[in-house]
Amino acid sequence: MVTLKELSTDELFASGHRLCAGCGEGIINRMTMKALRGPTVIVAATGCSEVATTIYPYTSWRLPWVHVAFENAAAVASGVIEAYKAMARRGAWNKQVDVIAMAGDGGTYDIGIQALSGALERGTDFLYICYDNEAYMNTGIQRSGATPHGADTTTSPAGSVIPGKPEWKKDLIGICAAHGIEYAATASPAYWNDYITKVRKGIEVNGPAVIDVISPCPLGWRHESARSIEMVRLAVETRYFPIYEVERGKYKLNINISKPKPVEEFLKLQGRFGHLFKPTYRKDVIHEIQQNVDVNWKRILILSTQN
Repeated sequence: MVTLKELSTDELFASGHRLCAGCGEGIINRMTMKALRGPTVIVAATGCSEVATTIYPYTSWRLPWVHVAFENAAAVASGVIEAYKAMARRGAWNKQVDVIAMAGDGGTYDIGIQALSGALERGTDFLYICYDNEAYMNTGIQRSGATPHGADTTTSPAGSVIPGKPEWKKDLIGICAAHGIEYAATASPAYWNDYITKVRKGIEVNGPAVIDVISPCPLGWRHESARSIEMVRLAVETRYFPIYEVERGKYKLNINISKPKPVEEFLKLQGRFGHLFKPTYRKDVIHEIQQNVDVNWKRILILSTQN
């Protein structure tokens, strides 16, 4: 684990951006920049972070940064890497350059998963970070493959027919690990040293690495902006979002929650689950979510102890 004394005092992600108060992406960006080891290029998919940190003619990025479409962050990152290799073959470049692709869950779990899968299969030497705020927040809070069961979004509205999104969240890390890559992990900005350590580890891997970091969104989750870090800490403390890593196929639970809080403690603070707590009180849906949390935790625990 890294310590505060080990962190760089350089601020490669500057203040003055237009991200919402309490937005997890700004916090994650700043933490990510603290883990860099040398020359780095950031490839950023369209999303809140891109829109709010690069309002022309200003930018919050104090290093090379490339804006690409929703669906092709991993593909463009692969191209950047090949460009540096080509320059090195011509003798025009002789330094190690790290490439980090950053995209939201919409651009990762859904419309970008083909490009990500291709890069993982090819063994592209890059780090891919997913801002997991569990919906397409930038385009109107539509449901994504990362949106949890029961959540109210503009395309899975809670009503008399369905109590929010009927489907369950994808297992992104399981999908990525199945490609046989060396490193994949989950993280939460509430545990900064765990996250920054994982970013550095992902950078140092010779090959592809993926980190899925839960990112609070006060607008889409509908919680108080001052409680963002509390929200993503609760996500871990309730076992809703387990913190683990898969290194060379071996699972390791990084934060063991031996006495979890009920998942209800996490849900009740968010307006996207508010319909579950109205007078009709959809206790059955909350129970389903709790069961799913328990089963997923047990699965990860078993995988971690088998190594």
